Amino acid sequence: MRTGMFALALGLLALRFLPALPPTAGLLVMPVLALMLLPFRTYPLAFFLLGLSWACISAQWALDDRLKPVLDGQTRWVEGRVVGLPQQSGNGVRFELADSRSRNARLPKRIRVSWRGGPPVKSGERWRLAITLKRPSGLLNFHGFDYEAWLLAQRMGATGSVKDGERLAPARNAWRDALRQRLMAVDAQGREAGLAALVLGDGSGLEAEDWRVLQDTGTVHLLVISGQHIGLLAGLIYGLVAGLARYGAWPRTVPWLPWACGLAFAAALGYGLLAGFGVPVQRACVMVGLVLLWRLRFRHLGIGWPLLLAFNGVLLLEPLASLQPGFWLSFAAVAVLALSFGGRLGRWSVWQLWTRPQWLIAIGLFPLLLVLGLPISLSAPVANLFAVPWISLVVLPLALLGTALLVVPWVGEGLLWLAGGALDGLFRGLALLAGHLPAWVPAEVPLGYWLVSVAGAVLLLLPKGVPFRLLGWPMLMLAVFPPKTLVPHGQVDVVQLDVGQGQALILRTRNHTLIYDAGPRVGDSDLGARVVLPSLKKFGVRQLDLMLISHADADHAGGAAAVARGLPVQRVVGGETTGLPAFLGTQPCISGEQWTWDGVSFELWQWPDAISGNAKSCVLLIEASGERLLLTGDIDRAAERIFLRSPLAAPVDWLQAPHHGSHSSSSWPFVQRLAPKSVLISRGRGNAFGHPHAQVIERYRALGSQLYDSAEQGAVRLQLGAFQPPVVARSQRRFWREPLP
Repeated sequence: MRTGMFALALGLLALRFLPALPPTAGLLVMPVLALMLLPFRTYPLAFFLLGLSWACISAQWALDDRLKPVLDGQTRWVEGRVVGLPQQSGNGVRFELADSRSRNARLPKRIRVSWRGGPPVKSGERWRLAITLKRPSGLLNFHGFDYEAWLLAQRMGATGSVKDGERLAPARNAWRDALRQRLMAVDAQGREAGLAALVLGDGSGLEAEDWRVLQDTGTVHLLVISGQHIGLLAGLIYGLVAGLARYGAWPRTVPWLPWACGLAFAAALGYGLLAGFGVPVQRACVMVGLVLLWRLRFRHLGIGWPLLLAFNGVLLLEPLASLQPGFWLSFAAVAVLALSFGGRLGRWSVWQLWTRPQWLIAIGLFPLLLVLGLPISLSAPVANLFAVPWISLVVLPLALLGTALLVVPWVGEGLLWLAGGALDGLFRGLALLAGHLPAWVPAEVPLGYWLVSVAGAVLLLLPKGVPFRLLGWPMLMLAVFPPKTLVPHGQVDVVQLDVGQGQALILRTRNHTLIYDAGPRVGDSDLGARVVLPSLKKFGVRQLDLMLISHADADHAGGAAAVARGLPVQRVVGGETTGLPAFLGTQPCISGEQWTWDGVSFELWQWPDAISGNAKSCVLLIEASGERLLLTGDIDRAAERIFLRSPLAAPVDWLQAPHHGSHSSSSWPFVQRLAPKSVLISRGRGNAFGHPHAQVIERYRALGSQLYDSAEQGAVRLQLGAFQPPVVARSQRRFWREPLP
């Protein structure tokens, strides 16, 4: 039976790695074939096929529930019910609609929308909204968060922005929203949002700086309701009953163990209901329930059996859970502890029980964090030593008890005030630690080196005395110091990042790196910090020789400050020096300036008499082994006319379309003179400016130019000087991604 459960787990997990789902005929045949194989010795194959077929069918249902392409970009009146906890912010609100309906159109069951400048929205209300609908999509880079996969895992069939709306019915059964408002209204010494995150699982009120501190110290799991919180509450109830029974305070006629397990599971379910019972909470409740069942009836089977059952139970309930990093991290952490504690003889001291789990988890999760592309906190083992017991034994009990006693005047508020003070003290300590040791974003690790690091981590988790155990350290270090992939002499590795309606390109020669523009920043959304800086670190860049900002518009220069704070920058050059942060020390773009790096030539150009910011864009020409790339910023037709008089106005192999392909640029004389073989377009999907303009696209196509559009293909990577076709991020097939157009 254990073999069958293991095969079932492999079948359910296989969904995560499929480039495409099987056709309908295959989805019908697989379960039938599995049932036919069950009575025979090939039953593990039958269980594998059952798991795979169920996962594929569930995923296909989610894909079928996406917004139809014909409705993409349309604005329609939609009626629906607000579910979950709306996320209020300074400039609007984000929330989810369920049971969505629109006249003469079939809509997805769940839609995630944002309303800039909208009124307060409460959970449970019914609204009629004018929504500009979009199919699920997001930025797509080689090393970045896959928003499209996240939306599918949440079973969101569409996104949208609200233009107008009216409330049709007040909230019903919106007790979680009312409780959140009550928590946010109490005096918790400035940590009301943190208490709401702990009690309700709503982290929307936390500041960006709070999230950065939590990420840098590896303590995000403490402020997001996870298995630890659910398990802690269940453990406290179980321990209370066990303690009463041990000291004779439990009724002798009532068996204490079934009651301890039952009450602990009821507490876990109650906390899960308070937290909204999302997928992570469901996963935690399943795991707690199976552990309690194991404690009650099946201890002789070992801890691995309930862990395997919980793994399968979670994936059977929600096969798309495997698309989320939290699923892998939570089960991996439990597996690491089970392996480490289960393989030891004798008892550990209190000090060992307190300190060793943190180091074991840090070692065990290191390879997983690498392959998931997540930042690695070097201070996490130390931070969690004091943060875990402080949250578990002080903050969380005070917060839950205070919430339960809010109906009692003064008592609940007092307990929440104490909980907020305790949480604030923790954040102050974590901020000091994060300031000295921020999170580490490792460079990309080759597959072979990563596999060796996995083997090294497993060796280190084994008990002392295992032969060659200490070899695990150098094996693990192979992933910390992987070999650096050098760009060939005379070539440039060019990456146009997908930063939405903005621009950012990374150019690396053998020994030098520059970026051309740094991505947009709009409000709290800084693509320099979210995309550009992590991408640079993933490529192994430790300093920038040049940051070239074409001009000061926010969609090109907004992320410059974040990049400069994250990496040393030797020199900053800008088409405009005003409008950029003073600490950058921006130097003006000097037309005609030339230099050579590693056999690659660079030259700048700027219209000296330009008045507008776009026309002042600093243009960069790169030539590597005879292959030419021209980066133009946002120059307009007037600047293009002046450029055509310069020596740089000669045919190129690659052209960055001026001003994202707008109608005010890419004039026919400019396009005809340069005759680019390939054109890079950086823009946001469905942007309000209509970029790129249809006439501009026709001009390039008339010349036979190959177009690479970030909104359609994601990030683009090319080897300038190799005369090879580029690689686009969307070519990496995943079943949840839209295919290339």
